[in-house]
Amino acid sequence: MEKVRRYARKGFTVLRREGVLSTAIKTLQKLEKNKRRHSSDAAVKIKFISLVDRSDAMAADWSGNPYVVQAKNHTAPYVINWIMSPPSGGGGHQNIFRFIEYLDKLGHTNNIYLYSTTDDMTIAQAKENVRAYCSAQNLTFRRYSGSMVASDAVFATGWETAYPVFNDPTDARKMYFVQDFEPYFYAMGTDYILAENTYKFGFHGITAGNYLAQKLKREYGMDCDHYEFGAEAGLYSLTNTDVRKEVFFYARPVTERRGFDLGIMALEIFHKAKPDYTINLAGWDVSDYDIPFPYVNHKALKLDQLSNLYNNCATALVISLTNMSLLPLELLACGTIPVVNDGENNRLVSDNAYIAYTQAAPAALAAKMVEVVERKESAAYARAAAASVEDAGWQASLQKFEAVLIRELS
Repeated sequence: MEKVRRYARKGFTVLRREGVLSTAIKTLQKLEKNKRRHSSDAAVKIKFISLVDRSDAMAADWSGNPYVVQAKNHTAPYVINWIMSPPSGGGGHQNIFRFIEYLDKLGHTNNIYLYSTTDDMTIAQAKENVRAYCSAQNLTFRRYSGSMVASDAVFATGWETAYPVFNDPTDARKMYFVQDFEPYFYAMGTDYILAENTYKFGFHGITAGNYLAQKLKREYGMDCDHYEFGAEAGLYSLTNTDVRKEVFFYARPVTERRGFDLGIMALEIFHKAKPDYTINLAGWDVSDYDIPFPYVNHKALKLDQLSNLYNNCATALVISLTNMSLLPLELLACGTIPVVNDGENNRLVSDNAYIAYTQAAPAALAAKMVEVVERKESAAYARAAAASVEDAGWQASLQKFEAVLIRELS
């Protein structure tokens, strides 16, 4: 039983990050109940299960004892502490370390503090995972245990990490690297509220795109700067200028906000209209799912494998129900036209004219995909789409990030 519980807890961390927390909690609570049923100790109780430690949540008296920025003379190069969940190969961690690597090259020191109530990833494992996508040299990893080395700034990187940042007595500038509206990962309940409250902590936010910056300012009064999304030219480029007979779907059944079932319904309609097109699914191993059309299951691909796949596809279905995905601009760089659900959460991040926005309904998404593949002079259109993001690299966003940091520490 203990081995099963250990595996379940590891899975819980991934599942929470992917937006199916309620299922994970129910599984863990059931295991806790079974443990109690088979225990000789009748006093065994079901435990509080969340990504934030309950003592941290209770200690954060943001309404009665708000955070006040302390006046301090910060001089570059800076020491920056980051509190984060144990780093995997996911896009969220990769994006954080994109900025860390840039700061490292500028001579700033970065310290990583791992915070988790469920994941016992070792420091060695964390370093190995990060090494796959970050080459920062002056980088230290530690487990967060209630204190940090002195620093100029400390970043929360997920809602649960905002609690130890708020509680820490440091005189460092407390900031918040926000990549999504994380309350949306939950049904309305305790974790929704705990996540939402972190936007009231008084931290300065740096958000992924303008949608989050506007939403957090409008609804919570949180001061934010934002950076624009980019596409790395070294990873994504146009190599196929021929007519394409394939399509792509970013298929993440474990990520509710990526609308897997909605996408499968749209693709079923598309397949009936265009049965001669190959449908590629990547992002997760979907072999256990009952998918009602032929498809190629690419599972989870490495970053350097994506450009070749994208270059085979005329269009790609990318459903983003919270903050926009990084994929649309990367797809455009490869001449692939992304079909994306319409909404301010996406349009406020990118209004690129080659993103095919439409309603988040199966028939509408399928119809837009058909429209894209039936476009005359599609090869020329793909070249124009790729050209539209030639200057959409990450350099400007990286520079803006440092400029915000300098301003906030001045």
